[in-house]
Order: sequence, then C-alpha cells, then structure tokens
Amino acid sequence: MKKIEAFIRHEAFEPIRMELLQQGFPSLTISEVKGSGRQKGITERYRGAELTNYLRPKVKLECVVADGDVQGIVDTILKHGRTGAVGDGKVFVLPVDDAYRVRTGEAGEEILQAHPEPT
Repeated sequence: MKKIEAFIRHEAFEPIRMELLQQGFPSLTISEVKGSGRQKGITERYRGAELTNYLRPKVKLECVVADGDVQGIVDTILKHGRTGAVGDGKVFVLPVDDAYRVRTGEAGEEILQAHPEPT
C-alpha cells in the first residue's frame, strides 16, 4: 500500500477529482494549506507599507491506494496539475505498513479496493 500526498493549485483540484472519480477512486482527503517553495513571495502595498507574503495557498490531496494503482493516480495528478509555471506543486508517494477499517476491523489492502464506476 502507498499513501499519495499531492500539493496542488486550487484550480487543478476539480479536474483531478473528477478523473479519479471516473477511475473508481472517490476516497480523498483534502486540506487547505499554505507553504513556500521556489516561487518568490508576492509583494503588496497596504496603507503605504510594503508587505511580502511568502506563503502560497495550496490544496493538499491525500489518498491511500494499492501499489498497482499508484502510477495511474500520479499520472492523473500530473496531467491536470501541470501548468509549466513555478508553483505547480509536488507529489509524494509514501509506504503504508497497514490499514484498518474502523467499522469492521478489517485490515490490509482489501479495504482499499477501488470502487466501481458510478452508473
């Protein structure tokens, strides 16, 4: 099992979500986050003072999937998240030792089965 963590632009989220849903992966955790990377800060003037904001808003997308599903999900994130400009984000793939379904106590990859495409 792998955990995919992606930090993406807000406008990239909806196309990524829609394609993952069509592929049978509706289970995502989304967080509004701020961070800094290679992009420079935005300098604004407010009441005569110059302010530089180095923290850029991003969406953090997280999901845990079976090993065989990782590349398809990463490809989807890259396809819809890439503008070619600094600040497009990052994708991390991390190992997951085990997973449990709280409701039933089931464990392992069987709880991560992709959902069939909605009809």
